[in-house]
Amino acid sequence: MRHLVTGGSGFLGSAIARRLLQRGDEVRILDIWDDEGRSKDAEFVLSDILDRNRVAEAMQGVDVVHHNVALVPITKSGDRFWTVNVEGTRIAAEESVRAGASAFVYMSSSAIFGTPQSNPILDSTVPHPIEKYGRAKLAGEEAARAICEAGGLPFIAIRPRTILGPGRLGIFGILFDWIREGRNVYTLGDGNVRFQFVHADDLIDAYMLALDQKRTGTYNVGTDRFGTMREALEGVIRHAGSRSKVVGIPEPLAINALRVADWLKLSPLGPYHYHAYGSEYFFDVSPLLAMGWKAKFSNDEMFRDTYDWFTAHRDEISSSNSGSAHRRPVREQILSIVRRFS
Repeated sequence: MRHLVTGGSGFLGSAIARRLLQRGDEVRILDIWDDEGRSKDAEFVLSDILDRNRVAEAMQGVDVVHHNVALVPITKSGDRFWTVNVEGTRIAAEESVRAGASAFVYMSSSAIFGTPQSNPILDSTVPHPIEKYGRAKLAGEEAARAICEAGGLPFIAIRPRTILGPGRLGIFGILFDWIREGRNVYTLGDGNVRFQFVHADDLIDAYMLALDQKRTGTYNVGTDRFGTMREALEGVIRHAGSRSKVVGIPEPLAINALRVADWLKLSPLGPYHYHAYGSEYFFDVSPLLAMGWKAKFSNDEMFRDTYDWFTAHRDEISSSNSGSAHRRPVREQILSIVRRFS
C-alpha cells in the first residue's frame, strides 16, 4: 500500500512513517521541512498544508492518508492554531476524498477534553476544550469526520494522552535537564492526581491495529499502567540517581503566575500545559484492550526509556535544528530563574 504522512518529519509523524516502512509499505511524507534522518526509502514532498494544489499533487496514487500536521501548544501560535489545525485539516480531508483514498487517519489530541470533570474519560465523554489549541484540534477532528463521511471515505481519529518515547523533547527536555542536574521539579498542587501518559510505540500499535482491522471511529489511547503525577516524577528521579525532589506549589498561585508569564511571553508553557498539569487525567482504554491491544510501557517504564535516550543524546540535542517543536530543545525563559533557585 502507498501512504501519505502529512507532518511526517515531526516526532509522531516520523514514527508512523518508520513503522509503515518496516511493514514493507510505500511512504510519502509531506512537510515544510525535511528531516535529515529520514529514510531514503520514503519519498518527500516539500509543502505547506495550506497549499491546496501541492497537497492535491501529493495525494495522487495514495491509499491511506495519515494527517499529523498541527501546530502544538508549545508553539504559542494564537489564531494560527485555527488556520493550520482546522483549515489545513479541511484541505487534507477534501483532497483525500478527491484523490480516492481508501482511509483517512486524523491525529487528534487529549486537549479536546480540557480539564476533565470526571475520570476516566470514556468514548462517550463529550469534549470540552478550554483554550485555542484544544478548540482547534476538536474543530479539525469534526471537520475531517464530516468531510470523510460525506465523501464515503473511512475515517479514524486517534486521541493520545501525553506522549513519551525516544526523541521526545519539548518541555520534557527542560524536566530531564533539571533532574540530571539535581534540581527540584514542581507539581501544581501536591501532584497526587492520577495522570496517564502513552509511549509512542504503544500509540502506534493501537493506531495500526485500528487501521488494519478497518475499524473506523475514535480511539482514546493511553497506557493501562499508571499512577499519580508525583509517582511518575519520583520514579524517573530514582532511576536517574538524582538528588532532585518533587515540590508541590499551591495550584491557584501557580496557575495565575504561569498565566501572567504566558501573557507577557516569558514562559514556554501554554494554557493547556498549566491547566492540565495539576488535574487528574486518564482515558478508559478497555475498548482497545478488547481489540487485542496491550501497552508495553507503564508510566514509569516510558519515563525511564525517554530519560535514558535524553541523557545518551544530550550533546546532539543541544545543537539540534529540528523543525519540529517536539523534537528540539525549548528555551526556559522565566523558568531559568526558577531553575537557579531549585
